[in-house]
Amino acid sequence: MPSKVFINLPVKDLGRSQEFFTNLGFLFNPQFSDDKAGCMVVTDSIFVMLLTESYFKTFIDTGLCDANLQTEVLIALDVNSVDEVKEFVSKAQSLGGRIYAEPKDHGFMYQHSFADLDGHKWELVYMDMNQFGQS
Repeated sequence: MPSKVFINLPVKDLGRSQEFFTNLGFLFNPQFSDDKAGCMVVTDSIFVMLLTESYFKTFIDTGLCDANLQTEVLIALDVNSVDEVKEFVSKAQSLGGRIYAEPKDHGFMYQHSFADLDGHKWELVYMDMNQFGQS
């Protein structure tokens, strides 16, 4: 079974995207980063590869999706509290991210979403596992 996840996203301006995510609190692994790619560390087994559009195209046999016009993926990240969801999305918005949906409170789960500088959609989720008999 696979042990790591690498999400690859095309970006228009790698430096600007790295600055955006660094300001959100993410680190980048310099071992797998250069002028074409930035390896953003989400956890010790989940990474987001921010690839310049020209470099991203070398891996595909179709055109690129403009994430500002269509949604190609929804990336959901689990956090530890409702407050963390609110703070993260608010910070993303202050850094130039776009809120594209109102927060949703499902009782057992709270979620809120933003689009990054390239339009990729991110969802922050807090799930109250106590409601499922787990913590």
